[in-house]
Amino acid sequence: MSKFEDPVIISNSISGVIANRDQCPAIPYTPEEYGAEARRSVDEGASQIHIHARKPDGTPSYEIEDFQAITEAIKSECPDVIINYSTGAIGIPIEKRIAYLEACRPDVAALNMSSMNYAKYSRNRKDFVFKAVFENSFDTIIEFITAMNELGIKPEHECFDAGHVANLDPLYDMELIKPPSQISLVMGVTGGIRPTPRNVQVMADQVPGGAEGPNNWQVIGISRAQWKLLAAAITLGGNVRAGVEDNLYLPDGSMCKSNGELVGKARQMVEDAGRRVATIAEAREMLGLKAA
Repeated sequence: MSKFEDPVIISNSISGVIANRDQCPAIPYTPEEYGAEARRSVDEGASQIHIHARKPDGTPSYEIEDFQAITEAIKSECPDVIINYSTGAIGIPIEKRIAYLEACRPDVAALNMSSMNYAKYSRNRKDFVFKAVFENSFDTIIEFITAMNELGIKPEHECFDAGHVANLDPLYDMELIKPPSQISLVMGVTGGIRPTPRNVQVMADQVPGGAEGPNNWQVIGISRAQWKLLAAAITLGGNVRAGVEDNLYLPDGSMCKSNGELVGKARQMVEDAGRRVATIAEAREMLGLKAA
C-alpha cells in the first residue's frame, strides 16, 4: 500500500481573469491581496496556488513584472507553497506566455490539451456572455512542453473533455512527458464535458494508467456544480481544486468571503470522506517536484 494512498492535494485557483469584484469582493487584485488570500488558502489546506496575473486595477495581465510581484507576495506569506502559472489565453502570443515562465520559473504551469469552443452562456439573457475558439493545437502544446522541459517546469495538463485526456498518449510515446503527471479534469465550461458526477468517472477512466495509476488527477469544477464534482473526485481517489476562479459560492448558496472559505469547505469534504489533506511536502513528492 502506498504511503500516499490517502492524501488529497488541494489546489487553490486564487483569482482567474473573468470575474471581477462587482461579482465577488474576495477576488484579489494587488500583489498584497494575492499574498493574503494565499495565506488564507494554505492555512485551510491548499498546497498549490494556481495564478492568473492581474494588474492592481484588476485587469488581466501577461506581463513579467506582474507575475513576479504576485509570486513574491505569495512566497513571502507561504514560502514553500507550490506555484502554478496559467498559460491559457486567447489572442496572446505564445512567445509572451513563455516569456513569463522563463523569467519567473514557477514549479508548475498549466497546459491546455486541445482546441475547443470556449464559452459562457446565460439562460436569463438567452445569449452568450462570451464565446471564442480556444486554440491549443498539437503544435502549440508541443511548443509549450518543450519550453517547460527546458525550464524545469512541470506541466499541468488541463482537459476539458474525455478526448483531451487522450491527447496525452502521443506525448508519452514521444517521451515529451513522463509520470507522475498532473492531469486536471475541467468540467462545466460550455464547449466542454457536462459537469455530472458520472462524467467524473468517465474522465478519470481516461487518465493514462487508470484512475488509480501512477499519475495524479484532480477535478476542476466550474460554477455551482463544483461541489458535487469534488465529492465524486474525492470518493474516486482524485485530488481537487477550489477558489474564486472556478466558483464564487459555498454549498449553501452564500457567496464566499475568501478563497480560504472555499478551500476550507473542500478540506472538510476530504475529511468527511475519510481521507486527509496532503501537506505541501507530500504534494511536492506526489507531483514529482523538487523540495521547496
